[in-house]
Amino acid sequence: MNIKSWAPALIAVILGACGAHGKDAAAEKPAAEGSDSVDARTPVMVASVDRGALGDYIELNAVSAFLQKSYVKAIANGYLQSADVYPGKYVEVGQTLFTLQTKEARSIGNSIQLLDSTLKFSGVTTIRANQHGYITQLNHQSGDYVQDGEQLAVISDRNSFVFMLDLPYELRPYVLGKKSVELLLPDGTKLNGTLGPVMPTVDSVSQTQNVVIRIGASSAIPENLIAKVRVVKTAKANTQSLPREALLTDETQSNFWVMKLIDSATAVKVPVQKGIETKDKVEILSPVFAPEDKILVSGNYGLADTAKVKIGTAKEATP
Repeated sequence: MNIKSWAPALIAVILGACGAHGKDAAAEKPAAEGSDSVDARTPVMVASVDRGALGDYIELNAVSAFLQKSYVKAIANGYLQSADVYPGKYVEVGQTLFTLQTKEARSIGNSIQLLDSTLKFSGVTTIRANQHGYITQLNHQSGDYVQDGEQLAVISDRNSFVFMLDLPYELRPYVLGKKSVELLLPDGTKLNGTLGPVMPTVDSVSQTQNVVIRIGASSAIPENLIAKVRVVKTAKANTQSLPREALLTDETQSNFWVMKLIDSATAVKVPVQKGIETKDKVEILSPVFAPEDKILVSGNYGLADTAKVKIGTAKEATP
């Protein structure tokens, strides 16, 4: 085959390839021009710096208990004729709790009655409460045979009702210098308590020491109820703080920073020094922010030192 025969075909192939490349370039050009319409800014939410009181506190457990209990016991061998008590009943000092007839009195009394019905011999003794309080334990009922000295019931002295605080030994400096604390019951009731004596022993396993907390509650509180005791460790009357979500840190948690808006679309990294922390806030010791400064609180994680952002709704700012 000579050159003249295949030259036209080669020229047609080259021209076709050039035309196809031109079409691809023309197709890509609008896409490149339209790329400017895609918003690459990160949706974020912002908040202002808050200034006011801030406190750091710890929560400890306290269990309700009666410090003093009276044990009602039988004073002779015999049968309980009556038992005017039940668990939970409140009794006063001197109130009759049980009546007891001795075994000998029951036996001799029946014999005497058979010989002479005019003779009266009951041999019944009365057992009374020696303090006021609640019947927290009942061991016998009417008709039971008991022996001298056997326990019949337990009375918990109402005036000895306290909460026993389980205080870790290392937290003694934060608690023992205070006069009062606040107790939160499981039903949401708040009580003011006064710190009392400290028990002279420490639990060998938990290394906690019991501290007595006395309360002036008028309503009856059951024994063994667990309450939360809030103890303030540090309190500041006037300091600047931010939501905890605004604070960012590295893997070692040794460096801290926030992202601050410098205009409507740009956020920059600002190193900070943090102070005390609460459940939802963190104190910022430095730098001092202005009231009008806006700090990112959502969408701020993983941003570069300088980032383009847009203030959006909470849903948009969620990572």
